[in-house]
Amino acid sequence: MLHDATFCYFFRYEKRGFFILLLVLSVMVRMLSQLAMRGEAVYKLGAMPQIFDNIDQHLHTALCQTLAVSNRSDFCVGYFNLRGWRMLDSSINEWGGGEGKQCRLLVGMQRPDKDQLRATLGLSTGPEIDTATAVRKRRELAKAFQAQLTVGIPTNEDEKGLRRLAEQIRKQKVVVKLFLRHPLHAKLYLLFRPEPVNPSVGFLGSSNLTMSGLSKQGELNVDVLDRDAVAKLSAWFEDRWKDQFCVDISAELVKIIEESWAGERLIAPYHIYVKMAYHLSCEAQDSLRGHDIPADIGDRLFEFQRRAVKIAAHHLEKRGGVLIGDVVGLGKTLMATAVAKVVQETNNKSTLILCPVNLVPMWENYRDDYGLQAKVVPFSQVTTKLQDVPARFQLVLIDESHNLRNRQGQRYAASSTRSRQPA
Repeated sequence: MLHDATFCYFFRYEKRGFFILLLVLSVMVRMLSQLAMRGEAVYKLGAMPQIFDNIDQHLHTALCQTLAVSNRSDFCVGYFNLRGWRMLDSSINEWGGGEGKQCRLLVGMQRPDKDQLRATLGLSTGPEIDTATAVRKRRELAKAFQAQLTVGIPTNEDEKGLRRLAEQIRKQKVVVKLFLRHPLHAKLYLLFRPEPVNPSVGFLGSSNLTMSGLSKQGELNVDVLDRDAVAKLSAWFEDRWKDQFCVDISAELVKIIEESWAGERLIAPYHIYVKMAYHLSCEAQDSLRGHDIPADIGDRLFEFQRRAVKIAAHHLEKRGGVLIGDVVGLGKTLMATAVAKVVQETNNKSTLILCPVNLVPMWENYRDDYGLQAKVVPFSQVTTKLQDVPARFQLVLIDESHNLRNRQGQRYAASSTRSRQPA
């Protein structure tokens, strides 16, 4: 009887413990289900977010993969490169456009470097934002976007990408606003999709919306998967998007693209010629205000020659080389000597003169008459003597340069190597 009673007691105890264990397991399953419904993957609990440094993992790849399953997005960047947009535009092109089906891009107004330094040192806090200041800053950024398209050599891919950007803006698939209240350097990418489990994803870090920021240069970005965290970031973005001094510049960007080399409207060749002539003439006028010509040679020049010398010296300083061409008898040799003299007086550089052997005595006379620190080497000796010319002869002057037109020749190779040595 005792044995039976003991068995019944333990049976009741074990049965009770079994039901308690079932209850605990049921509660745990319910908690895990609630976590999953909130979009928090169970395996992510306590784990670090993914890092996108453009070395092991590229932010561009992650953004494209997420954009492919999204139907709207909010981006906030400190700098926006118009040509960089083509890295993301293919997925956004599939969106319907309009409210809730577009990419909202918020661009922060960055200060020039000197203003940032003054603010850091406490020398300037900048004026309080007002309507007049906002209008001025809006014009400044428009000029900055225009300047973007003048840098680098345009490619077919750039042209197609810029045209797609303009078309997406026109169809309200992309809206671009400029935040003017204060300098904004944030880099935030929020993407949304119609899914109940995980409807939003964020990427936060250092990458601007540029080709290098998204894939080429080293960065530090992380993904944000927690629903509450994404909601707070979204609210932060919304506050700035609706700010009084957050202005829509979408129309201005379309106009900038349409009036650039990427525009679809064909420009008459004559108008291109006139534009080139205008800018060249402006540059020539600017160059006339600089580079004083030493009097010992300047007094020997006619007015048209003095102008040519100043313009040539400007091109030499800005582009590293210049070609002086004119008909026989208009003083090309004297003008070239004057340019060399200007460089000598301004930058303390000696001149290496390369010329046909029959012109060596003439150039030696010019060198001596005008106090030019120069060494004259005939073309016939460039392959043997150039290597012995001291490095201080940094300006290379080539007379009758058509003698070096054969790029496969040894003389061209020797002369070209010397002229490309760093100053």
